[in-house]
Amino acid sequence: MRLAQGAGGAKLQGWVAWDRAARVPGGVRIASNLTSTIRDLKRRKARGRRGLALVEGVRLVEEAVAAEVHITGAVAAPDLARSSRGTDLRVALENRAIPVEDISARTFAELADTETPQGIIAVVEPRRWTPDALSLDGTPVFLVIDGVQDPGNVGTLLRTAHALGVRGSIVLRGTADVWGPKTLRAAMGATFRHPVLSFDDAAFIAWARRHDVTLWASAADGEPLPRAVQQGNAGKGNGVIAVIVGNEGAGIRPHLNDVAARRVAIPLAQGAESLNVAVAAGILLYEVLRAR
Repeated sequence: MRLAQGAGGAKLQGWVAWDRAARVPGGVRIASNLTSTIRDLKRRKARGRRGLALVEGVRLVEEAVAAEVHITGAVAAPDLARSSRGTDLRVALENRAIPVEDISARTFAELADTETPQGIIAVVEPRRWTPDALSLDGTPVFLVIDGVQDPGNVGTLLRTAHALGVRGSIVLRGTADVWGPKTLRAAMGATFRHPVLSFDDAAFIAWARRHDVTLWASAADGEPLPRAVQQGNAGKGNGVIAVIVGNEGAGIRPHLNDVAARRVAIPLAQGAESLNVAVAAGILLYEVLRAR
């Protein structure tokens, strides 16, 4: 795509995001298409509509590059060049023909989502998983996230599921955006490799029934986890299990509890009220996977 000549007569070619800080008469600086896109993608609705997300920070952009996520462009602040790691990352992006646009520290601070930004924000096109892409071979375990609203908890849940070898995660209504900036940072790159699907309730229940998935719901008043694991993995033990964890305060919604084959609880010490949802999920998933 070719853009019109700017006020200075320079001819710019390539992707629109390469339109570096054009100027209008009088020297007023206007935003490039890439910075405008980044501002737009700070909203969840825009991310959903455009199928794009923001990845901020050296570590997270490195993870996106390593996972071969499609990166459409990036903006860099002067801070990026102050470390060899930042310089190497920029070279890696440019070697892949990914446009990197230089912007001022002030503009970058306006775009950044973190309190101590590291000088780079990339626009990525995440992989969109479909139910048919989930492998059901063997004895897989899935994580189901029901209405968990805290982005940090959701990111940690995905990071934990990926680290433990969970086959994929399913996100239900009311859950924080898995492609939101805070969720991505908490997931530490797991979202780039771990299959994540968004289902409405009816579609999830239909999927579980169609594939004979056994649903385990975490519940404070459920049967003790050790007993459930022992009984649930006796015999053939060849079925698919999906572990459901719920909202930090309200727990799993009633109609999902109703369709669960087992309601399980992690035994706690006397006087302990509850566990963080991500910690609880880690324990549940580990025990189920270990028994498989």
